[in-house]
Amino acid sequence: MSRADDPSRIDPIKGRGTPVRIAHRYERDLREAVDDGWEAPPGEGEPPPPATFVTEERARTVISRNDSPDIPFDIALNPYRGCEHGCIYCYARPTHSYLDLSPGLDFETRLVAKVNVVERLRAELSARGHVPSPINIGSATDAYQPIERRLRLTRGVLELLTACEHPFTLVTKSAGIERDLDLIAPAARRRQALVFVSVTTLDAGLARRLEPRATTPLRRLQAVRRLAEAGVPVGVNVAPIIPFVNEPEIERIVEAAAAHGAHSIHYTVLRLPWEVAPLFRQWLDQHLPDRAGRVMARVQDMRGGKDYDADYASRMKGAGLWAELIRQRVLKAAARHGLSRETPALDRSRFRPPAADAAQHELFG
Repeated sequence: MSRADDPSRIDPIKGRGTPVRIAHRYERDLREAVDDGWEAPPGEGEPPPPATFVTEERARTVISRNDSPDIPFDIALNPYRGCEHGCIYCYARPTHSYLDLSPGLDFETRLVAKVNVVERLRAELSARGHVPSPINIGSATDAYQPIERRLRLTRGVLELLTACEHPFTLVTKSAGIERDLDLIAPAARRRQALVFVSVTTLDAGLARRLEPRATTPLRRLQAVRRLAEAGVPVGVNVAPIIPFVNEPEIERIVEAAAAHGAHSIHYTVLRLPWEVAPLFRQWLDQHLPDRAGRVMARVQDMRGGKDYDADYASRMKGAGLWAELIRQRVLKAAARHGLSRETPALDRSRFRPPAADAAQHELFG
């Protein structure tokens, strides 16, 4: 059995958020690691780092609907499943369970690309009942993760949305979003585009361990500046806030966001649903063993004594004294630097269904 399958062997893998393929909650077979004496001694014959594999999928639908009262968008689109950024805290990791894949290493190495995303989106936007509420791109995967440079699925989605003047929002940790400024900036001028850049920490060393293949913090802030200079409203997400890990940086991150032209500040506290909890606990033991107990104690203080509480009223911000202290710190830091806590409304009135566009081209072509 390889180290990627064995939670008891926790040597980190460079460039990956977790070294293990933790069993997912639907798995029927349990595996136990057994030393049969055939494995090479440490340092000899080590397996190569796990490669990233991309599977093509022809999705039946690409727009997902949301009715959760604590999520600020109604519809979302994710061009990919899984995310090579490898953020250890990612709340979307458990979605890989539905693919019969591990929320651990598989989530960041076995990716799925919805290669017909533009085709399906065109059909769904053309449907008679479609209401043009802003589409959030990147709610469960980063739409600008490394494979986007080659596959350009996000680029195709934005080309369609901007052509039919449909409002959208983007959430990312990648400076790769700058490539699409030629589409995003004109949409922003029509009040049809917002961007949110997540800045978890300003410490490059911590970022390499927390989110190993995401853009560096400084480069993300530079992307915020470029977007803002192009006239795009940019919110910075201080997310997730993890007690005793990046929580001491709240005020510095807000200050840096303001200095780079951010329009607004938003935050969430650490969420550990399903398989994310054991993965994060292992990460703490591996990278921050001196404070692992304190971190989890504070996390549980904000979650009613549990690792996670799915209550809509508190799952994003937590509850209790610590959660209130974090809220006050974010509010005061944002006010000090003149940053909004509100999200500007987007214009839905200009939307033209893409099928109508195609018919018009045929009529006058």
